[in-house]
Amino acid sequence: MSMISSSSELGFELRMLPFGSSAEAEAALGRSLTAVESFWFWYSAGMHDFWLYAHNIVFLLIVYTIAPLPLAIIELRWPKSIGKYKLQPKVRNPPSAVIRCYKDVVMTFVLAVGPLQILSFPTIKGVGIRTGLPLPSWWEVVAQLVVYFLVEDYFNYWIHRMLHSKWGYQYIHHVHHEFTAPIGFAAPYAHWSEVLILGIPAFLGPAIVPGHIITFWLWMVIRHVEAIETHCGYDFPQTPTKYIPFYGGAEYHDYHHYVGGQSHSNFASVFTYCDYIYGTDKGYRYQKSQLAQLREEWKTAEQEEGIKGNGKLEKDK
Repeated sequence: MSMISSSSELGFELRMLPFGSSAEAEAALGRSLTAVESFWFWYSAGMHDFWLYAHNIVFLLIVYTIAPLPLAIIELRWPKSIGKYKLQPKVRNPPSAVIRCYKDVVMTFVLAVGPLQILSFPTIKGVGIRTGLPLPSWWEVVAQLVVYFLVEDYFNYWIHRMLHSKWGYQYIHHVHHEFTAPIGFAAPYAHWSEVLILGIPAFLGPAIVPGHIITFWLWMVIRHVEAIETHCGYDFPQTPTKYIPFYGGAEYHDYHHYVGGQSHSNFASVFTYCDYIYGTDKGYRYQKSQLAQLREEWKTAEQEEGIKGNGKLEKDK
């Protein structure tokens, strides 16, 4: 029995649109299709919902392959050009380690995430994620993405803390911490069970506030890009995410990897509010204050040395 017929028997209508033509769609909506809706109709009218949902794993593989690549190439070919922004400048991951990381993650995506995509399709349909017309407005997409981020961030925080228990770290989470100085390609590098477990909070938001399949795709892509940016290992001063309130970012999460298995700080996946509320950012804030104090002392010492040097030159004259 095929996947299509089996899913139809479960009560899910797999055909994307009930319209035979764009004219029928416009008549049903009572207006003309927008350019984007016309393209969507052309692309998906003859495609089953299952295959639209299966796009998700393809997008993840493409984003994972492309997004970390520019920085990886720059670090390999021209490391000095970005060296001053590197959070752990003494640590260099050899190309062999990066390639091994990439292969392991792709294997996890194909052998673990892929089958989960197939098995979770009835759930996607059941919670009400739609694929038809009309397409959602921009404000609807943005509002839903905000909800998805907040929901995922909260539940991810607690799962991450659980994974830092003695048992959770020893048997599962230690794999992710093999990279004490994280890189973009290591963002989803983890034990296969951790990848599946952390997929639960990522799905909770769409389950609570279901939207269009395009919003679901966008959510998964943006969340994946954010994780890659957080694990990039560099703190660039003009990163756009620095302007997002309560956003953690690379510098914040790098501390968590630097401390490693003994870390009881910075469990947040995206925002910092959970760490602040539950007091799990104290170690990070203490280290940051100490570093700021040391920098101030170094700056003062340099200024004093400069004054002494100028005084000596005047005296020699």
